[in-house]
Amino acid sequence: MQEVAVLGVGLHRFGKSGDAIVGNKSVTELCRHAVDMALSDAGISWRQVQAVAAASSRFSGGKGWGLNGNDVVEDLGSTGVPVYNLSAGCAAGGNAFNVGYSLVAGGVHDLVLVVGGEVMPKGMIQTSGTEEVTDPEFLRQRCVGMPGPAFWATLARRRMHEFGTTEEQMAKVTVKARQCSVGNPFARFQKAVSLEEVMNSPYVSNPLRLFEICPVSNGAAATILCSAQKARQFTGKPVWVASSAVATLGFDDTLPRNLAGPVPNGPSFHTEVMTAVRKAFERAGVGPRELSFVEMQDNTCYYELAYPEEWGLCEPGEAQYLLEAGETLPTGRMPINPSGGFVSFGEATTAMGVFQIVEATWQLRGQSGGRQVPGAKLGLAQTNGLGGNATAAILKR
Repeated sequence: MQEVAVLGVGLHRFGKSGDAIVGNKSVTELCRHAVDMALSDAGISWRQVQAVAAASSRFSGGKGWGLNGNDVVEDLGSTGVPVYNLSAGCAAGGNAFNVGYSLVAGGVHDLVLVVGGEVMPKGMIQTSGTEEVTDPEFLRQRCVGMPGPAFWATLARRRMHEFGTTEEQMAKVTVKARQCSVGNPFARFQKAVSLEEVMNSPYVSNPLRLFEICPVSNGAAATILCSAQKARQFTGKPVWVASSAVATLGFDDTLPRNLAGPVPNGPSFHTEVMTAVRKAFERAGVGPRELSFVEMQDNTCYYELAYPEEWGLCEPGEAQYLLEAGETLPTGRMPINPSGGFVSFGEATTAMGVFQIVEATWQLRGQSGGRQVPGAKLGLAQTNGLGGNATAAILKR
């Protein structure tokens, strides 16, 4: 296995259809913007790209078969490169990154484009596209009545019982997230919010409020991965991929199966995430307390409190107090989502894993402006998606 570097990154600002940010752009137009930015950042041309790993979904249009990578190639120029289209729900971007990383690490290609983009339908994400009685996701939403926000609310209520977490503390996660996204030119929400504003937003599913759940967004992200030999031709200070891992559910995870009792016992309610993150640490040869920052999947504020404890960044029940002490800000000792996270960007499902790599790269280069983590040397990016998919990647400088 050879070393892999992040040579270039690009991002299209996130927004919703019809607004001043993304207007009525197609997913291919959003991706073109991100790819052009990544190519320029890397200092290479489109013809130098040797392969494409693309995150795709059924939301985005195009050919309608999850062929986002083929749409991107046809738009930028049909050079004959191999295309790998990945579908893994919200973990698709992280999966595409893992494929791109593997192609370079294995010596198959020297320059690989990883891209993800999404144009989302309005409203809460519907995980099942058909009324199929053998589909657990359809049954969960139809019979148990638990779409995403209701499921997250169950986890949040469990945390409140176990650790005494208050609604105000969960609301402070959103306050912190929006504080980070102020001045971030790529975030959908760039205005600070007060604790009172968050607490006065309506309940979506008690105890979670509207401002505590990420909305759907349109957006795109891209990165250029390359071998160490190629990297040194273009830059003297590359960002390196220390590790990249993918995992799925284990037999002991009851979340997608036990529809009558959706919250299992155990140290984690997402064993696939724990497995991916643990593998990433092991392969990088580092521990959780060595991280400079984390970009994690915060569909809701609950995860920003639970995940650091599950992964060993802090002790169980401690995250809420570190939050209140300002330790999860970019200037704190445990920076979480310095970008502003999903709560500030909204979720463009298949773009999110690549978006995290873009932000991590900027942080490690020292290019994140007002949200910069001082002296950042090591960053973790994590996603989890429908079907029990999870990814984790660690970048270093």
